[in-house]
Amino acid sequence: MTEKLVLSQFYQLPEYLKEEVLHYITFLIKEHASQQDIKPKKRIFGSAKGKYQLAPDFDAPLDDFKEYMP
Repeated sequence: MTEKLVLSQFYQLPEYLKEEVLHYITFLIKEHASQQDIKPKKRIFGSAKGKYQLAPDFDAPLDDFKEYMP
């Protein structure tokens, strides 16, 4: 049913729009294929340990906010 409806609408389009539909179909096929190939990577807890270091005064109050502090 859906195919017949799509084809009937497609045949009513002018030639330049039929080409646009073909380009879109090609895009959808490529996008769908690439999404199937992508597998989410397994995350490893603690894998970034030692890669980042916070400044020693990270939690110290900022001078910019002194007027708002009690």
